[in-house]
Amino acid sequence: MKQNLTVKLTVRLFAEEKCFGPGVAQLLSLVDEVHSLRAAAMHMNMAYSKAWKIVRAAEEGFGCKLLSSTTGGRGGGGAVLTAEAQQILAAYRLYCAQMEDYGDRLFREVFPFCANDQSQS
Repeated sequence: MKQNLTVKLTVRLFAEEKCFGPGVAQLLSLVDEVHSLRAAAMHMNMAYSKAWKIVRAAEEGFGCKLLSSTTGGRGGGGAVLTAEAQQILAAYRLYCAQMEDYGDRLFREVFPFCANDQSQS
């Protein structure tokens, strides 16, 4: 009954509603890279209004601002992550990495008859 299966864990954080997950993390990472919510949204093929909705939901869930924005004008606008957003993003990445490692080990322990031999350590 040997099957080469793997496990994929996705971490989502909830307040009353979902407020943070892989999509929000990707959006914030892109904002950190390109210094623009609009450009980050475009990169993800997402409407700018949806990106703002996602950021606001995350801000509401965490109870803090995640972006510091400047309005457009001669030099154009932009956005940078707040210190809180940087801390949240770093903690989320660490948590996901540790959950992935633990999930792989637990999967091999509980499902030894399905675990991919290459993933065993």
